[in-house]
Amino acid sequence: MYNFYNPYPYPNAPIYNPNNMYNGYELYPYPYWFNTPNYYPTYPNQSIRLKDYGPYPFVINIEEATKQNNNFRLALWTGCHLQVTLMNIGVGEDIGLEMHPDVDQFIRIEEGQGVVKMGDRKDCLDFQRKVYDDYAIVIPAGKWHNLINTGCKPLKLYSIYAPPEHPFGTVHETKEDAEEHHSH
Repeated sequence: MYNFYNPYPYPNAPIYNPNNMYNGYELYPYPYWFNTPNYYPTYPNQSIRLKDYGPYPFVINIEEATKQNNNFRLALWTGCHLQVTLMNIGVGEDIGLEMHPDVDQFIRIEEGQGVVKMGDRKDCLDFQRKVYDDYAIVIPAGKWHNLINTGCKPLKLYSIYAPPEHPFGTVHETKEDAEEHHSH
């Protein structure tokens, strides 16, 4: 077992010796360093594989995944009755004015700031609020809405649709990709 009081039990031994680092007979002070899991939040520069994990049981640090995402839209989990997507809205860009007739939507801002607008008609968005990190937005089915990035860095958010709005595995690298896919 590792001795916390004397981490280097051999006096005058080098702390790091690349010639015997993997030798099983030499004591290496951090035996689990090379056996870390694929994602361990306390280790720096770890990345999460972003793809659609639905419809299987799934657990993730949603804040880390959202901040890591650089795609305009990426479906993270798609089931029969629910979908989680990650979005990255560039500076000065918006999601685009849209309305989902049969889909309720929940949005949570993880990073950045913006303005959300909603209304009953496309030409009358009479509900407007500023949103920042950690704000939640609930959009009822049938409401026209848009979210505009008013900050100086990308707006990172995740969105939950019930029922799913996009096909399984959706990845739109840019807003133009999303608009092109939506027009088909």
